[in-house]
Amino acid sequence: MSSESPSDQSPTQDELDLLHYELRINRPVRMKIPEFLRDERLRHVIFSGQFNVDMLEELGGIADKIRVLSKMREGQDFLIKLLHHKRAMLYFTQPSTRTFLSFMSACQILGITCNEVRDPTTSSETKGETRFDSIRMFSSYFDLIIMRSKLARLAESCAYLMNDLSETGNRSVPIINAGSGADEHPTQALLDIYTLQRTFQFTDPKDSPITTRFDELRSEYPELTRGLSNKVYGFCGDIGRGRTVRSLASLLTNYENVTLIFIAPNDPTLALKDDLRQRLADQGVRMHEVESFEDQIDGIPVIEQLDALYMTRIQKEHNDPNDEKHFAELDLSRYKLSQSLVSRMKTFAPILHPFPRDQHFGEIPPEIDDDPRAMYFRQARNGMWIRAALLATIFGVHHQITSFFHEEYGGVNDRVRMTNAK
Repeated sequence: MSSESPSDQSPTQDELDLLHYELRINRPVRMKIPEFLRDERLRHVIFSGQFNVDMLEELGGIADKIRVLSKMREGQDFLIKLLHHKRAMLYFTQPSTRTFLSFMSACQILGITCNEVRDPTTSSETKGETRFDSIRMFSSYFDLIIMRSKLARLAESCAYLMNDLSETGNRSVPIINAGSGADEHPTQALLDIYTLQRTFQFTDPKDSPITTRFDELRSEYPELTRGLSNKVYGFCGDIGRGRTVRSLASLLTNYENVTLIFIAPNDPTLALKDDLRQRLADQGVRMHEVESFEDQIDGIPVIEQLDALYMTRIQKEHNDPNDEKHFAELDLSRYKLSQSLVSRMKTFAPILHPFPRDQHFGEIPPEIDDDPRAMYFRQARNGMWIRAALLATIFGVHHQITSFFHEEYGGVNDRVRMTNAK
């Protein structure tokens, strides 16, 4: 066995390749955004900071149209021909169920042919090929690379690689970050936002010119408004290691008058990280960090203030032996929902979860699944629609979807979200 410590070992080529992009990676997000566009349209999707409210609303509108068209044979036939000439590589070297399947389903809706690499031991990486060589080879065969990796910064670095190739006249394709280390998971945040968009329309198929669900809610909550602004959002659980929390919190800063409450143990691993705390503070976002649903802000328990609750599991796969011992000493029961807690929430407040939930820890017990505020299964399905909308936008066929929808449905589009289509 080698006596060298990890710090004494020579860096791998992958590590050297990442260092090549370090200066670009360490820039502020606002400086990077133009490099991930082409002709003022999204080209690479790497972090949630690329999206503003107008883009989020447009993507939500396209997703609504796709989900309605998908219910009709004519609509299905139209959608599946849009991108039948395109091919996508799903390069998922980190385990995934919902992200992988929803991206594959999104591709299939639009007619995109998919191939996959989910186990690097079945690829030439076992022969010493670097991840960057793999990505460049994929770009030779495919029109899009959707990638998920445990390696932080990899997706962003690959986007820079594609840009450099384009500048030298070589083949280059879009990169979509489907989860990169502990950095971000921007498309999960998109489906979270899309779920909130639909939920906060406060519509119901039974609405009439005389009375609506929104009217009924306003009688109970007079200050309630439609949309994502003017809301209190709670995030509970493993805040420190939750890349979905980072991405969604960043997107919510686009909306006016929001308050973010982070409910987590006072623990350096699980609590809000300094960089995200500083980012939110710099943007002037109101935020609170508490250790329990029962903690009070302005004299009111947190659980009773929330307009939406985003639950997360404790991510044990990231634990080291010291974490295991330390966490055993923490009272983590305060980061689990119960029916009694849910009964105290606002009657409209959605409960979200990025999944998978931990059946052993039980952050959301199954008996809550039937509560009308439990939106997490619908949230997961929404991933298919919003990712299809994202792919349509990247390849520039979103306007065709809008035109076809108007031809088929006329003015119905203004009420698409009000149908509560599954």
